[in-house]
Amino acid sequence: MTNAKRWLVVYLGALAVLFSLSAFQEGGLRRHRRLSADARRVAEDNARLRDEIQRLRREARAMTGDPSALERAAREELGYVRPGEVVYEWTPDGARR
Repeated sequence: MTNAKRWLVVYLGALAVLFSLSAFQEGGLRRHRRLSADARRVAEDNARLRDEIQRLRREARAMTGDPSALERAAREELGYVRPGEVVYEWTPDGARR
């Protein structure tokens, strides 16, 4: 074996050892994979929250110009009723509150 081939084998062997150590160290590939998964999860959460913000902005715009939308929101989300109204609630069969 020539001197150049021997150095290539040593170099590749050292590279394989370093790669193996990196794969099993907490700060190596496992950390990179965990951080990548976290980044993906955060990006998905951000997209979901952007959609929610857009929905809430549309709802807020609808309430400022439409009194019936404002009343509907007060009734559905806050449970408001007008004086003298009687509220009836139906639940599915077998469900108890």
